Amino acid sequence: MQLFKKLRGLPNLRRWGSRTSRSILLLVLSTGNASAESCPAPVRPFVPNDAQAARDYADFIKRDFELYIRDIQSYFRCLEEERARAFGEAREVSEEYGRFLQTIDQ
Repeated sequence: MQLFKKLRGLPNLRRWGSRTSRSILLLVLSTGNASAESCPAPVRPFVPNDAQAARDYADFIKRDFELYIRDIQSYFRCLEEERARAFGEAREVSEEYGRFLQTIDQ
């Protein structure tokens, strides 16, 4: 809502060009709370620069890489699901906004 105030009030939206411009503007402003935060990225595996330390902890490092590869696949799936959800929501919001514009233009 604070972003709307920065636009100096809703009446200025009428000055914007077409309905498409207004739709895009409101769509961008309404997407402030992204849900991608629910897709935590895995922690990148650490490999020590010291060759002896790498040999000493080889089992742990291998396991970290295997976990990372498993987790990054889950992360990609989560992002894809979130992308699909966001596109669906954007489509619904655009349709709702179109109905709103029809209502106020009558």
